Amino acid sequence: MAYSEKVMDHFANPRNVGEIENADGIGEVGNSKCGDIMKMYIRVENNIIVDVKFKTFGCGAAIATSSMATELIKGKSIDDALKLTNKAVMEALDGLPPVKVHCSVLAEQAIKAAVSDYYTKLGIDPEPIVGHIHTEDCEHGCCNA
Repeated sequence: MAYSEKVMDHFANPRNVGEIENADGIGEVGNSKCGDIMKMYIRVENNIIVDVKFKTFGCGAAIATSSMATELIKGKSIDDALKLTNKAVMEALDGLPPVKVHCSVLAEQAIKAAVSDYYTKLGIDPEPIVGHIHTEDCEHGCCNA
């Protein structure tokens, strides 16, 4: 299984790792039985994601997709962050092996989960805005393949 240089770079030197204390939104997706869990933290000011951090337990592709996803939404509006697709994450990483595509889906879902939490904390029902979030999915586990 070959990884692009960008995947290897984001795995070896992940960006935005850590936690945000008193984050405006926190989203966690994945399942420990599958071997990968992503937790995303966002700080929002005037509808802009001014800071984003992640903690990922999983394979190199899971770490790389988390890192790239944070880079792609930092400084963007919530609306733009919600438009980020797993395909865009994969393209930014110059691709992923087919068996690791699920890692990019987890990254997309982690962002949506954090934004959903943000809206919930504001007293706004997030589902009409964010849509349904798949927090657990063992069918396509990227790290146990």
